[in-house]
Amino acid sequence: MKMTLLAVGKVKEKFYTQAIAEFEKRLSRYCRLDIVEVADEKTPDGASPGLEEQILQKEGERLLKNIREDAFVIALAIDGKALSSVELAKKIEKLGIDGVSHIQWVIGGSLGLAPQVLSRADMLLSFSKMTFPHQLMRVILLEQIYRSFRIIHHEPYHK
Repeated sequence: MKMTLLAVGKVKEKFYTQAIAEFEKRLSRYCRLDIVEVADEKTPDGASPGLEEQILQKEGERLLKNIREDAFVIALAIDGKALSSVELAKKIEKLGIDGVSHIQWVIGGSLGLAPQVLSRADMLLSFSKMTFPHQLMRVILLEQIYRSFRIIHHEPYHK
């Protein structure tokens, strides 16, 4: 199965890049992983709602250019469905059984995801009602994908 992580912005902090690299290495035995970064827009402090909407629109257009028609798209959104690690593993496994060969995971920038990206998604997934830095969210998401594959293959790690 192919996994693509689509994300707004670049990861700059070394500790995040090291963690991402570690999970890329671990995941290589279970799937093919691509990470695609699209440029983020600078959001000035105190930006008006209109400007924030324009920023979301631009970032959304960049993300949509990278979303494949044949992929199952899971967008991370606070208002999405919350799953346990076991439930996420079952979802990934079921998608594979149903013939899905490509899952694209989408992480927005500091303002979240544009409405057009959310509406394109096949599933909205929430990790929490809390807000996390989008760079950290990449690490958390990759860890959960790795955990899912360990669960699917009945391998130790989960608990």
